[in-house]
Amino acid sequence: MTRRIVIIQGHPDASEPHLCHALAQHYLEGAEATGHAVRVIDVATLDFPLLCSQKAWQEGPLPESLRSAQASIAWAEHLVLIFPLWLGDMPALLKGFLEQVARPGFAFEYEKHNPFGRKGLTGRSARVVVTMGMPALVYQHFYRAHSVKSLERNILGFVGIAPIEETLIGQVESLTLKTRQAWFEKLHELGRWAQ
Repeated sequence: MTRRIVIIQGHPDASEPHLCHALAQHYLEGAEATGHAVRVIDVATLDFPLLCSQKAWQEGPLPESLRSAQASIAWAEHLVLIFPLWLGDMPALLKGFLEQVARPGFAFEYEKHNPFGRKGLTGRSARVVVTMGMPALVYQHFYRAHSVKSLERNILGFVGIAPIEETLIGQVESLTLKTRQAWFEKLHELGRWAQ
């Protein structure tokens, strides 16, 4: 069964290729080889302002530059977010992007007697792929993967996206060519199965 997939490339540096870009490319190639329909959102190439007030988030217009991205998220059945861990969290540009596109009226609706509101993006699954300098096991067990768990619970889960799987790739500065290739093959396979 083919699926509609959106890859959200969250690396904030579009001036040169990075490991995140290569991982996204291998996922894309695996997905397309199996017949899945894929769209890519490269956050670093988008021009949008950061939100600075609750009023702007609730009542302000979505920037024109993000209308296509928001439409792609609405179109998708499966989302793949790929980003490097910076200062223990997603890069600020990716967070700003998610704040812009996950607005009331799209990602969720307020309901008078329901503090959680009505989820607007149910029926979609996601995979979160995160690269980092530290060993992934240290991030998972010592730091309890706090920022990834926050993304999964407080952003993706809040708007109804489930299930959410994660792929954590640690010690990226010291990956051997063989290990990098193994990760590329893993992402290719995840793309084939739209996971």
